[in-house]
Amino acid sequence: MKNAVVLLSGGLDSATTLALARSQGFDCYCLSLDYGQRHRSELLAAARVAAALGAAAQRTLKLDLTVFGGSALTDDSIAVPSALSTPGERIPVTYVPARNTIMLSLALAWAEVLQSRDIFIGANAVDYSGYPDCRPEYIVAFQNMANLATKAAVEGMPTTIHAPLIHLTKAEIIRQGIALGVDYALTVSCYQADAEGHACGRCDSCRLRKAGFEQAGVPDPTPYL
Repeated sequence: MKNAVVLLSGGLDSATTLALARSQGFDCYCLSLDYGQRHRSELLAAARVAAALGAAAQRTLKLDLTVFGGSALTDDSIAVPSALSTPGERIPVTYVPARNTIMLSLALAWAEVLQSRDIFIGANAVDYSGYPDCRPEYIVAFQNMANLATKAAVEGMPTTIHAPLIHLTKAEIIRQGIALGVDYALTVSCYQADAEGHACGRCDSCRLRKAGFEQAGVPDPTPYL
């Protein structure tokens, strides 16, 4: 089996991405990031998902982004908004500055050590909050940079950044995950979930998740407060 590094947050999208990578025959090394996020219970969810879906390994790397703040997820003085954002309008305050760039860079380092040419990320550009680092052109740009930056690529082992959900609706993602055996009750998506993973039901992430299950015609297993 080929090695792949999978960015695993513990949410719905990353769990589905891990299942897709496994279904394509990859031995999956899952990387989660403890960056001081408000919803730390997603890290416990990541460990549950990795175990349930047969990951080869799962590591949680601590990098405290609260020292910068600038996001409702890393700064307690900024409230998580309850109104649903619209992509194309102002980028919401739940955007964490450079988060996907940071996480992909860390995944790139681990992939090079593992002699892996494949990195998976659950970025989505359809049913999402309008974050700039979830767009297809960003994924292409990062892949181009990665293949200029690493010893492996220079010596003939270029890296591919896989974003298999990038053009899917949330309902399509859920249907794919169900077909691959993902137990979404293990996942946490809420931006302000409590320590037990109970979701608020009001934030952007909760609203998108709820609507996805409704449109997919699948019961929502999320425990709401």
